[in-house]
Amino acid sequence: MRAISRVYTGGQVRALDRILIEEFDVPGISLMKRAGLFAFDRLCELWQGVRSISVVCGSGNNAGDGYIVAGLARNRGIRVQLIQIGNAKGLKGNAGTAYQWALEQGVVSRTPTTLDGEVVVDAMLGTGSVGSIRDSYVAGINLINEHGAPVVALDIPTGISADTGAQVTETPVKADLTTTFIGAKLGLFTGPGVDFAGRIELSELDAPQAVFEQVQGLSVIPRKDSERAVSKRPTGAHKNDFGHVLIAGGDHGMCGAVLLAAESALRTGAGLVSVITRPEHRSAVVARRPEVMVYDVDEQQDIAPLLNRANVVAVGPGLGQGGWGRGILQQMLNSGKECVLDADALNLMADESWTLPAESILTPHPGEASRLLGIATASIQADRPTAARTISSKYRAVAILKGAGTLVADGGELLGICIAGNSGMATAGSGDVLTGIVAAAKASGIDSSTAAALGVWLHASAGDRALAGVRGRAIIASDIIESLRPYGESTGTEGIGGR
Repeated sequence: MRAISRVYTGGQVRALDRILIEEFDVPGISLMKRAGLFAFDRLCELWQGVRSISVVCGSGNNAGDGYIVAGLARNRGIRVQLIQIGNAKGLKGNAGTAYQWALEQGVVSRTPTTLDGEVVVDAMLGTGSVGSIRDSYVAGINLINEHGAPVVALDIPTGISADTGAQVTETPVKADLTTTFIGAKLGLFTGPGVDFAGRIELSELDAPQAVFEQVQGLSVIPRKDSERAVSKRPTGAHKNDFGHVLIAGGDHGMCGAVLLAAESALRTGAGLVSVITRPEHRSAVVARRPEVMVYDVDEQQDIAPLLNRANVVAVGPGLGQGGWGRGILQQMLNSGKECVLDADALNLMADESWTLPAESILTPHPGEASRLLGIATASIQADRPTAARTISSKYRAVAILKGAGTLVADGGELLGICIAGNSGMATAGSGDVLTGIVAAAKASGIDSSTAAALGVWLHASAGDRALAGVRGRAIIASDIIESLRPYGESTGTEGIGGR
């Protein structure tokens, strides 16, 4: 069992499988047996003392893995109910070999209308869930979900796209454990697939590293050390060495958003943080965070002197879509300063034809992404990888598509996916915190794609620490800020400099 450092589409995993068989002379049936053994061992470990299982099989290689599980269970003295979707007589190749082996172990194939196993194994389609699926498989999905017993999905739950995580049927199999083989499937980690996969465990089936060097896949963030932590500060450091972040936002009644972004930028390590906001918010920001320099700005006020002092500008948290916010955004974009855009800045961008400064970073959630691309939010979620790529290409910027399985793209290409984080982070202000983190990372002097990935990782890992600190109860955005560890987990002295 390996830690997951890359994820793959269904086609890429099939290419890995082909390379193993054709170039490394590993028989396909051997891979099937390794997959079945891994899944069976994990099943027995997680549900110790299980006395009966139901295995629901389709008619391809995913079914072959299921037949191996069924045969191994029968040999262990576990009662096996094997449900065959479609005609088993049509099975060919390795799946047919695995089916015959299961029969030789005493497994009997049946077509009952109910399941009786204490644990159910979904071996219907796997990566074959592409486009709409046949009614017989929908019936199999319903059998599994209505039974109510724990479910182990082989490779990927039936009804989920391996490429996008989209649902290819109204209600896919809801798994408690997904054992995925050779390469982890992208669809397990982004889009709706996240909610159906349950616990995910990977076996590379003893494939040599040389196999993976031939198929790129998508890197899991952090891809490198510079995306894991901000560089440690030298002893003689000065605050100006770590960048000046200027954050604009907080229209009437929305002071909290810009304050959260400012606090997170400070905690991430920005040397100086300034805020542009409405005059009535000045005292609240100073009272909460005196380290922030606050500038109250009225309608149409020239902010060029403030922009000149900043290394990076972040605009959007609580900005609003009125004349005040629109004017500030336009001045920031016209300045040519590297920008981090979020929230209402993105909504304004969707309605205008403004050009972004080079090295800018966009941080949309699915709703904002839908406005940037002019398509429905459901379409964004149905194919998050394409949405992230398209935003980065259309706006010529690094795109961070937030949500479960946050994606980072640049130049129309995916750079990485973050599989850390948790649903507790779906809380008011969480996106504002990310904006501040990314802006501070960018202000440290690194390139935009690295700053985006670093920001996403720091945000997600802080969210996980925050959730652990409250033992799974609700967290708020301020908890994420308090859990930031921008220099990694080291507790050593970082230096005594800084003025």
